[in-house]
Amino acid sequence: MSSASRNGSAGDKGGGGNGTAATLRIDKWLWHARFFKSRSLANAMVAAGRLRVNSQPISKPHHQVRPGDVLTFPQARRIRVVEVAVIGTRRGPAAEAQTLYADLAPLEPRRKDDAAPEKARPAERERGAGRPTKKERRETDRLRG
Repeated sequence: MSSASRNGSAGDKGGGGNGTAATLRIDKWLWHARFFKSRSLANAMVAAGRLRVNSQPISKPHHQVRPGDVLTFPQARRIRVVEVAVIGTRRGPAAEAQTLYADLAPLEPRRKDDAAPEKARPAERERGAGRPTKKERRETDRLRG
């Protein structure tokens, strides 16, 4: 067989060719969809075993995804649940990346309590009391523990 026929069979696996690929590596798709800034970050998250495809834990970054697969993974402080809509061919702008998936998780309302936790607030002083003295600071520190 010639090398042309071998190249044609390689295109059937989704590795290129003149049509759109039916599957794509999971780390590359996450990078195309702009969930991670780099493929190495996506690769590390998958390798750590923190990603599920159709409820099955995946630990290999070379796992192939296809349209219709549901991905579940942590991102920042929330759990993302997305359905693969399209296999992208490049990492384009954010508007293009949003067309690659459908977000299945409902948006969580932001709470004002999360912005300023109780421990982060400074000690309250009466208005006009001025700056605390060194003795007052030590007493405050003793109370806080």
